[in-house]
Amino acid sequence: MNAEKALRQALKTAQDGSEVLEGLVFDHIDVSALDFSELVYRQLSLRACRFTGCDFSGAAFYGCILTNCQFTDCRFPVSYWKACRFDGCKGDGGDFRRGRFKDCSLDGSIFRYANFTNTVWDRCTLDKCSFSESSLSECKISRTSFQTVDFTGAELFRTPFKGMDLSSCILDRVSLSETCAELKGTKIHASQAAVVARILGIEVVP
Repeated sequence: MNAEKALRQALKTAQDGSEVLEGLVFDHIDVSALDFSELVYRQLSLRACRFTGCDFSGAAFYGCILTNCQFTDCRFPVSYWKACRFDGCKGDGGDFRRGRFKDCSLDGSIFRYANFTNTVWDRCTLDKCSFSESSLSECKISRTSFQTVDFTGAELFRTPFKGMDLSSCILDRVSLSETCAELKGTKIHASQAAVVARILGIEVVP
């Protein structure tokens, strides 16, 4: 049985009764428009897999490792992620609204034009990731580390980053409230101050 057939069979078995996929490894599968919603995934390993237009709504992921995978226009609303790792993944245009991420690691992953509105992030690490042109409005973020994260053109409205270090991140053209309250108590680099000044309508003279 090839990898795609094995995945489809495991998915059907879970949907028919167990509702859990556990300890499975899949390499180089390419599927589209599949329904993965409302299932539990434990210790799942995905390597170089591609998912297009798939539905993961309400799914829960525990200890899963996703390496060099692509999730194009996939839906993950109200999903839950615990101790998961994204390494070199792409989730362009993904819908992650109201998702929860706890003890997760995202490294070298790209989520352009994705929707993370109302998500919760707790004890996560984001390193060399891109959220350009994405929505991260009204999120709750705590004990989370951001290293070299690209927020170019991202919407950060009503998402407080108090106590966090964004000094290595790109904040060009981010959308904030008129008072820039989102960045209150945040550590930023001197070169990023001009971004905040422009939002506040302050002209910085060289």
